[in-house]
Amino acid sequence: MRILVTGHDGYVGSVLCPLLQARGHQVSGLDTNYFTECGWAPGPSVIPACSKDIRDLTVADLSGLDAIVHLAALSNDPMGDLNDAWTVEINHAASVRLARLAKDAGVSRFVYASSCSLYGAGGDDAVDERAPLRPLTPYALSKARSEEDIAPLADAAFSPVFMRSATAYGVSPRMRFDLVLNTMVVCAMTRRTIVVTNGGTHWRPLVHVEDIARAFTAALEAPRALVHAQAFNVGATDDNYRIGDIARIVAARVSCAIQQPPNQGVDNRSYRVDFTKIARTLGFRPKWHAESGIAQLQAALESQPVTFDESLGPRFMRLAQLRRLLDEGRLDDSLRWRAMVQERSSEGPSPTHRAAAA
Repeated sequence: MRILVTGHDGYVGSVLCPLLQARGHQVSGLDTNYFTECGWAPGPSVIPACSKDIRDLTVADLSGLDAIVHLAALSNDPMGDLNDAWTVEINHAASVRLARLAKDAGVSRFVYASSCSLYGAGGDDAVDERAPLRPLTPYALSKARSEEDIAPLADAAFSPVFMRSATAYGVSPRMRFDLVLNTMVVCAMTRRTIVVTNGGTHWRPLVHVEDIARAFTAALEAPRALVHAQAFNVGATDDNYRIGDIARIVAARVSCAIQQPPNQGVDNRSYRVDFTKIARTLGFRPKWHAESGIAQLQAALESQPVTFDESLGPRFMRLAQLRRLLDEGRLDDSLRWRAMVQERSSEGPSPTHRAAAA
């Protein structure tokens, strides 16, 4: 299968692409390269790729493809809060436009990286794919609106699939420490203290980045009838945790203190998720669980030490990297590379750079 992965150089993409290649697929990538400076050895595998903003794609960029995995986005709630307009433009409008272009280009399967965060304040009962969407943040809203606008494009020739991943964790070549379990492990190992806010009672489902890659691969390879225009929660029902429980599991493994300071603001996001459908339909069950993921992160940090200050910096925090690029004037006020905008304006129209491998 000829597959384009948008955001191939990110936290999930750098794990997914080698897996797809190992399964014999012809994989190409497309990335705007905000985070190429954010590597953690070993680096991502090299694949044929195009450096291009998803907002600027054309039908010609997508010709000859069998499938697209659309990961590219401003990737979490803090980044989504940075500027609502950017989140709407990149995560929602550009995603829907990409799906329409893919359909026009004859791409038969479109796997969209959605999120369980669109369940918002879901309460204590586990919600499945039929539950009302209650997005509480611009990021979650962008995912919900994208699903709503892409779904009507489904027809006999175009099959969108919506993969609602739980909160990711685990080691990746494009490592992130702005994810709850990863954050707790690095804090435990560098400061010997985990800070738990908002009482620690809110629910979060967890899923390892490698299991996300496996689930997306299953959605790509599944018979059309099983996945056509379907949404799937990605994770395992046993891997729903309260934030305080995650902290206690990490503290027990790494031997550190837990602090719960008062008056840390209000975060209403709390969702406990049912993952029965993906297990029943695609036979998907995660290989990783919180305890094994903590052990993996601990071993990685022991072999490649990171200081607490480094974990909060641009190399490992996506929001910090975006702010750095903006502060240095490398990105303009639309989050486009200034140098590329200037080059296009000085040279005039240029031939389309095809994203798919020939």
